[in-house]
Amino acid sequence: MADVSVDLVILGGGSGGYACALRAAELGMSVVLIEKDKVGGTCLHRGCIPTKALLHAAEIADATRDSAQFGVRASFEGIDMAAVDAYKDGVVGKLYKGLTGLVRSRKVQVVEGAGRLVSATEVAVGDTTYQGRHVVLATGSSPRSLPGLEIDGDRVITSDHALTLGRVPGSVIVLGGGVIGVEFASVWSSFGAEVTIVEALPHLLPTEDETSSKQIERAFRRRKIGFKVGTRFERVERTESGVRVSLAGGAQLEAELLLVAVGRGPASAGLGFEQVGVRMERGFVVVDELCQTSVPTISAVGDLIPTLQLAHVGFGEGILVAERVAGLPVVPIDYAGVPRVTYSDPEVASVGLTEPQAAEKYGPDKIATVTYDLAGNGKSQILRTSGAVKLVSVTEGPVVGVHMVGSRVGELLAEAQLIYNWEALPAEVAQLIHAHPTQSEAVGEAHLALAGKPLHLHG
Repeated sequence: MADVSVDLVILGGGSGGYACALRAAELGMSVVLIEKDKVGGTCLHRGCIPTKALLHAAEIADATRDSAQFGVRASFEGIDMAAVDAYKDGVVGKLYKGLTGLVRSRKVQVVEGAGRLVSATEVAVGDTTYQGRHVVLATGSSPRSLPGLEIDGDRVITSDHALTLGRVPGSVIVLGGGVIGVEFASVWSSFGAEVTIVEALPHLLPTEDETSSKQIERAFRRRKIGFKVGTRFERVERTESGVRVSLAGGAQLEAELLLVAVGRGPASAGLGFEQVGVRMERGFVVVDELCQTSVPTISAVGDLIPTLQLAHVGFGEGILVAERVAGLPVVPIDYAGVPRVTYSDPEVASVGLTEPQAAEKYGPDKIATVTYDLAGNGKSQILRTSGAVKLVSVTEGPVVGVHMVGSRVGELLAEAQLIYNWEALPAEVAQLIHAHPTQSEAVGEAHLALAGKPLHLHG
């Protein structure tokens, strides 16, 4: 017999787990939330929040260096990494305090400890068993490595180590040109490090539209951030001064550090999932379109399942499960309609389908695209940023993809998300008047062009 019985037992207190707990409690369910570290998970403590704090500090550093071009006299004296870390940790600490208070106010019982699934309705933590009418698995993910590549936390590090490094390295090789690698490369370059990215696929940010990838590559060249794409890693050797990385084809790179940023894998090993009958593939928990596993009383959310590894996706999945368990009507998440942002300088933001994805879905002769260069946008010129807004639409149909590159374009995604998810026609968006001067005008201008009435777009 279980020691504690409730409506919902949630294993993992990251974005998906705590969102599920908060919504379930709001709907009147009794909830136990089990977390072995701190509520908030990777996003709050080792991901989204601390990395974006570093990126903002990097933006301040760049603005200080470049202040003379705006007529402001300022001197850049370097990076005080202890102060940067204090700022970063202060942001995390304040949000953590607020989150724990919110969880407490909803009367969610938080259990600190490593949990293990022991039946279709039970999770054990030490000698105590918690039984739920339903169980939600939300154990998240951890940094991946490559076969034979040993992470030592000293010269060969992951993003977790990078956040607590405590210094600005003189030089870094970043293995992996996805979101994590590109963001850390951007930070370290702004802080004064020499950075080279190594990516096996043909472009940086390979899951983005190729136009966006090429634009971030041009921007990184201007920033003197080195990168080698279409290049495979072979091995790393420790040297007296750091590391020597050998690449396919015989090329070698040397640096103080190697950051391994080849993605994140599900945290599922040794937690009893398979023994209880939960279907697994490559370490991920397999779920249906409503996040239910092969065991009817068990759901799974967040990085543990093979969907987009984004905190806001975890939020959405957690809310969906809580409402489904409560008996409310729910609809599947359209993952293409989820906004995606890389917070580098410049930012890369998108929602919907890339041009190749749209061509595959609708046929290459059934889609139309337009690209609006931010050179024609007044606010972008004030900010001294470059980039573009690219639209992908169905011919005589709705906009199915919005792709943007430029400073702060992530803030434009709210409108882009509505355009995609409400299946707006270019002509409908073209009727909207955007405030001037704002970067949001670039979205409006692109739709004007796609609707056949360009204003500031040549050709």
